[in-house]
Amino acid sequence: MSTHPPETLPQSLPIAAILEKRPSISRWADAYWTATGVIVGERSEPNATLLHTSNGIAQYLYPGLTARLHLDECESYYHNLKAPYPSGYIVASLAADGTPTPYHFTLSFDEANSYLQGSAQVYPVPLPPELYGWVEAYVLEHYAPELRKKRRLTDINDKGH
Repeated sequence: MSTHPPETLPQSLPIAAILEKRPSISRWADAYWTATGVIVGERSEPNATLLHTSNGIAQYLYPGLTARLHLDECESYYHNLKAPYPSGYIVASLAADGTPTPYHFTLSFDEANSYLQGSAQVYPVPLPPELYGWVEAYVLEHYAPELRKKRRLTDINDKGH
């Protein structure tokens, strides 16, 4: 199916998440956190690093995440790639003060939804081109969508005979 030999396609890639802290307009929270993207590749800094601040908005880089591909998630990857806005999902736990700590990254909407049903915070991010190409090659190598079959129309006067 694919022109990529299986041995050239890595099963995982290192990821760093970029999260943004903004002042909150709510009286119940001091800050509002969002994810703005991911960077593919190893990072030398082991902990969260402040990247930029401006007008009370701060961006942080969280290294140490890994994108992994699993055969049983191929259908979810396929639907993600066909979505109007293909996404990756950063999964984080929240500290008592609302500060997120990312601990997982997935390309599967189904897996992200499972975390969301639990107590995790899930941040969708746009899929960068290098991740899109990697997932696309994996799906082409390992997945073929099933063709839908039309149901045969039955005559309403037919009593099943």
